[in-house]
Amino acid sequence: MTQVKTSPYYTQSNGKIERYHRTIKGDCIRAKSMTSVDDARQEVIQYVHHYNTIRLHSAIGYMTPHKKLSGKEKELFAQRDEKLEAARERRRLRRAEAIQNVA
Repeated sequence: MTQVKTSPYYTQSNGKIERYHRTIKGDCIRAKSMTSVDDARQEVIQYVHHYNTIRLHSAIGYMTPHKKLSGKEKELFAQRDEKLEAARERRRLRRAEAIQNVA
């Protein structure tokens, strides 16, 4: 493995890290008023933790990167499928009950 350096702000070559920096700046740094570098470090640490363990990401199926990387993807999708099926059944029963009440 070798290290490859790219030109700064050249998104074609390092788009992922540029997007990451943009997200950190926009959602974390500029969104708050910090009085010191230590405050900024703490905010970024908290934001990165939130970003990786709590925030759902649409690009990976509305799950957290932590769950995706820990291999819990199939388990999460199975739980979602169960919930969707239960909701469909509840709607079906409510519709049947409504039709019965009308008749």
